[in-house]
Amino acid sequence: MRPMPADSWLPELLTADVLYTGIGGGYAPGGVVVSGGVVAATGDLATLRASFPHARERRAGAVIAPPPVNAHTHLDMSAYDFQALPYFRWLPEVVIAQQRRRGVAGALAGAAELARLGAGAVGDIVWAGDVMDALLPREDLTGVLYFEVLGPFPERADAIFAGVRERLERWRRLERPGGLRVGLSPHTPFTVSHRLMRRVTEYAAGEGLPLQIHVAEHPAEAELFRTGGGPLWEHRPAALYPATFAEVIGRGPEPDLTPVRYLDELGVLRARPALVHMVNVTPEDIARVAAAGCAVVSCPRSNAHLECGAFPWAAFAAAGVEVALGTDSVASGGSLDVRGEVAFARALYPALDPRLLVRAAVKGGHRVTGTRPQVLRRGDPWDERFVW
Repeated sequence: MRPMPADSWLPELLTADVLYTGIGGGYAPGGVVVSGGVVAATGDLATLRASFPHARERRAGAVIAPPPVNAHTHLDMSAYDFQALPYFRWLPEVVIAQQRRRGVAGALAGAAELARLGAGAVGDIVWAGDVMDALLPREDLTGVLYFEVLGPFPERADAIFAGVRERLERWRRLERPGGLRVGLSPHTPFTVSHRLMRRVTEYAAGEGLPLQIHVAEHPAEAELFRTGGGPLWEHRPAALYPATFAEVIGRGPEPDLTPVRYLDELGVLRARPALVHMVNVTPEDIARVAAAGCAVVSCPRSNAHLECGAFPWAAFAAAGVEVALGTDSVASGGSLDVRGEVAFARALYPALDPRLLVRAAVKGGHRVTGTRPQVLRRGDPWDERFVW
């Protein structure tokens, strides 16, 4: 028998620009010592070199961390072709033009892709009941399926809510421990009437259901709450909305009114929804979110592709707001791989500590979805999937 190389029994020191074990703040640079297929140590690279001077050193990749969480996506749009277009062109030229591709087949393909990527969890916005029926039994994913609610007419709120509640109660009986759970997503502050928004969020808070709301994605949303008009209102299907925006939100627009302030004063933030996008916000908005204890989900690639602006990450971090990452849909984000969001964000925020980005993709995502994060620690089996 040929003898093994003399150094084959030595531990291996795997290095990366960023190490995040799932606990604490991470290391940059960092490393993991692996011996016999088992994690022997993790931590600061200089400390590991001193503690394991005989370890064979090898660069593993840019990041070593548990699998990232896709905290916000639209799996039912996974069969769409990606296009980077300004927001008000993207809606008709992509979302509406490819609408025939939206549904169960796309959702199942997207779910299979997330499973292949080894996603730590998912927060998916479910647009239709048949998609929920198809995704909820899956055993290869964990996280939350947020059933999307729309309805801008206040007088229809009670009937819409009754239908939503009936479906939610049926789906909740199908949940399994450790599997996908059901949540709610009142679509946006301008597509859900004030009455329906309050009914949905109060119900969710009372039942302990997770919530996600798209908020402050495009600059036109801020204009709508200030003036009651602008591009968002002009591009709406007029037959599907009341005559004025004031009827939707139950109050008149004001120069200082923002979507976040509106939700806060409506009592919605007390339900602690995860607020998605949050690109076009004010310092007061950030303070309100922090005071309410809400998490936010950033989708950097989608926001850039649709020319919505850049999420003010440093300001949210300074306020102590929990940040997670999502890909949004394939049609706007380009893929379902959150590692792509981290790489994009590292270029977008060169002054930001990259450990914050990786932590957001892992721990922030698990906090949004209410799932249990995997942890890299001494004595655990080493898995190459920890290398991004």
